[in-house]
Amino acid sequence: MRNTEVRGVGQAGMRVAGVIALCAGMGWAQTLAPAVKNFVKIDAPVVALTHVRVIDGTGAAAREDQTIVINRGKIEWVGGIATAKFPEDAQVMDLRGYTVIPGLVGMHDHMFYPMGNGIFGEMAYSFPRLYLAAGVTTIRTTGALEPYTDLELKKQIDAGQTPGPKIHVTGPYLEGKGSWALQMHELTGAEDATKTVNFWMDEGVDSFKAYMFITRAELGAAIVAAHKRGAKVTGHLCSVTFREAADLGIDDLEHGWFVDTEFVAGKKPDECPEGKSEDPFMMAKLDAKSGPMEGSIEYLIQHHVAVTSTLPVFEMGSFSGRPTIEKRVLEALSPDARSAVLANRVRSSDSNFLRQRYGSDVSPWPAAFKKEEEFEYAFAKAGGTLLAGLDPTGMGGVIAGYGDQREVELLVEAGFTPVEAIHIATYNGAQFLGELDRIGTIAAGKQADLVVIKGDPSKKIDDIENVETVFKDGVGYDSAKLIESVRGVVGSR
Repeated sequence: MRNTEVRGVGQAGMRVAGVIALCAGMGWAQTLAPAVKNFVKIDAPVVALTHVRVIDGTGAAAREDQTIVINRGKIEWVGGIATAKFPEDAQVMDLRGYTVIPGLVGMHDHMFYPMGNGIFGEMAYSFPRLYLAAGVTTIRTTGALEPYTDLELKKQIDAGQTPGPKIHVTGPYLEGKGSWALQMHELTGAEDATKTVNFWMDEGVDSFKAYMFITRAELGAAIVAAHKRGAKVTGHLCSVTFREAADLGIDDLEHGWFVDTEFVAGKKPDECPEGKSEDPFMMAKLDAKSGPMEGSIEYLIQHHVAVTSTLPVFEMGSFSGRPTIEKRVLEALSPDARSAVLANRVRSSDSNFLRQRYGSDVSPWPAAFKKEEEFEYAFAKAGGTLLAGLDPTGMGGVIAGYGDQREVELLVEAGFTPVEAIHIATYNGAQFLGELDRIGTIAAGKQADLVVIKGDPSKKIDDIENVETVFKDGVGYDSAKLIESVRGVVGSR
């Protein structure tokens, strides 16, 4: 057996040193197609990550100078370097200056992208690669426009035929009459809602998302049908208020309080208030610590309803010049998509546009956005389950993976500590999906879904963008190669 020193793993020249063995006859192998192997840089039965900082996802403080032993796709041991033990044939990675966190669990991570004029295109090639490259190892699609595409993509990823995260496929939107989206089926009543849920569960989806124009009767029937078969229902609602949905037994609500029509004056039952599905003026007047909003927060917690934060999509569409559109995002976009995003950004800050839409040269959205951050923080601190997602829709500037990282950064802006934000984006999602025994934290016995980050996101949350290697089931993928493979592609495929 020959000792081999391998150098230059990662963008910053991460040093890998160790003994690499073929381990014939040891019963460990992952069947990956050549197209997937092209993105793999670490594929040994036993890997030891040494001298690394660990943020374990539980919310506990970061631990310095740790060792993580990965054995045949699972975490075998985690502890201080002084007591570390691993086989002589392990591939050893010296990760001084690096941090390992659990794989992110994206809870509003579509596979489609806005193409303009209310039409969305499936990004079955670029998005799975970007999610994985950014450290998102598990996603819930949270609404599908091409559910068969998502189901087949999941099969390909699980079979090692294409790179990407583990996917929980949400069924097609449960939408009511009057939808603005041509690609959505409009339910005709409670019976249709029940039939739709059962049909798509038979096809293989494991959750559902109710949408803006659904009625209480349709939503209630869908929830009953889904719960009978062990599936959960979330919602981006308008016709139905958050409290009404809680009374019906919904499991989760998307986008925080941006879309709750409970406080809209004159709201009629089962109707989405025209032009008021999102009211930033109303949002800016609410207080998380008193009055109706405090009551809403308490009501959702009492009814065990989770809330999914999707701050990036609102940040991109709400602020003039914020966030600065990153070079990496522009490089990932196709020429047409890039032009559209830049044009949308210019338009959103145009004074004529603002006056026409809001009656003022000043957008009400920054104040509303700040309130939403306060609401989400108050909800979590009061004991509510806050989940993390990105929602790659809106103006098109929020894209797979990068948006998930931005969500964690914005949770810190909202008041959470970095380790709390990482806990929300890992542990909470895994727990909601019923997979906390397998993923979501770094602990012995769990799947080796891990993200190797240069720097220390426990002190500087922006370092979460410095992903170099992403382990999924113990296989280490090269983030830079995955990103390069979709340069100029997002928005086309």
